[in-house]
Amino acid sequence: MRKQKGFSLIELLIVVAIILIIAAIAIPNLLRARIAANESSAVATIRTLNTAQISYNSSYPTVGYASTLGALSGTSCTPPSSAGACLIDTQVQSGTKSGYSFTLSGVTGTPAGTYQVRGDPTSPNQTGVRYFCSFADAVVRVGSATLTTCDGTVAPLQ
Repeated sequence: MRKQKGFSLIELLIVVAIILIIAAIAIPNLLRARIAANESSAVATIRTLNTAQISYNSSYPTVGYASTLGALSGTSCTPPSSAGACLIDTQVQSGTKSGYSFTLSGVTGTPAGTYQVRGDPTSPNQTGVRYFCSFADAVVRVGSATLTTCDGTVAPLQ
């Protein structure tokens, strides 16, 4: 008999089983890390929108706060105007970024004296598990379910 070189079927099955066990441990951790990153990005975007609204209100006091994300963004920034202030990037203007969708609403008054911005996960439990909002006081608030209104009763982000 000649000696054969290589791995036996049992040895290969053991290696595959070990790899599958390691993957089963690592994949949930990677998914949780991605959700945490998406939520951090959503909070940063809400803060960016608050800053943009304050700048917009200061630049266009007769208009007040911007009523749309498009008014905060803009395509032609030479010069900026109340219809396109160029304060946020076009990805945020589209309303979706890093697994979250952003909506600007509640703009009322002339000049507009209030607004509400929300960040909701596009696929709950996959892209994020928390919901974020803010209004003219610029405090980011967080909830575990959809926040239809953002007011002082919603818990601030800790």
